[in-house]
Amino acid sequence: MVAGRSGRGRSGRREAGSREAGAAPLIYGPHAVHEAIAYDPAGIEAVWIEHGRRDRRLERALRKLEHLEAPIRRVGRAELDRLAEGAAHQGVIARYSGTPARGEGELADLLEATAAPLLLVLDQVQDPHNLGACLRSAAAAGAHGVVAPRDRAAALGPAVHKTAAGAVQHVPFFQVTNLARTLQQLQRAGLITVGAAGEAEASCYGLDLTGPLALVLGGEGGGLRRLTRERCDRLASIPMPGPMESLNVSVAAGVLLFEAVRQRFPSPGDLG
Repeated sequence: MVAGRSGRGRSGRREAGSREAGAAPLIYGPHAVHEAIAYDPAGIEAVWIEHGRRDRRLERALRKLEHLEAPIRRVGRAELDRLAEGAAHQGVIARYSGTPARGEGELADLLEATAAPLLLVLDQVQDPHNLGACLRSAAAAGAHGVVAPRDRAAALGPAVHKTAAGAVQHVPFFQVTNLARTLQQLQRAGLITVGAAGEAEASCYGLDLTGPLALVLGGEGGGLRRLTRERCDRLASIPMPGPMESLNVSVAAGVLLFEAVRQRFPSPGDLG
């Protein structure tokens, strides 16, 4: 159902700025940079903009950095290409030290403070573009957080920021040491854990997704790992009448998240 043959594999490209050990990562693209400045200007350490670029929206955002003494450098495209190490930067790059991943303790705090959490749990999603797209869908759906393991999974970085298009600033991202144990933690907190599996008899459209909920999706290629699958309360599939056997994990995440939104807010007025 998810990922499988249609999923994206791990990219062989190193993320921008990886050559500078200990340095904050680079984010690139006008939208990602604008959102980082808008929601966390203190996290911006420097900005590089291509000579001659005209972007009034971005220029207005850059004024927020004037009192923070973050250097804004006008450089040629060759310098931007060097910094981005081949990634598509669209003429704008920033070094950004904000929005770190959160841990188990902060996840516990969120569960205690939220009446009916909606979480997206990703089991070893390794492609940063898929993680970024999942974060974007989660933010759009009003999810309270995205949870992923620390090992063998994509972390927050330039490609994630660019694909997420600002979502990193809107939805908390939690990295945990042991995903199976975290699923048990969620269950003890009252969440129902629903795993996405193409062979599941139950359709996601037939399940009640209105209460405290964690939607659990597997990574590229293998889907849910055995122990992760065993920790889920229910397994659900996305009906697909077409010829494809599976969906990309970020597409499947969007379908499931917005089915939960549809059930939680059955009329447009309920969205507030």
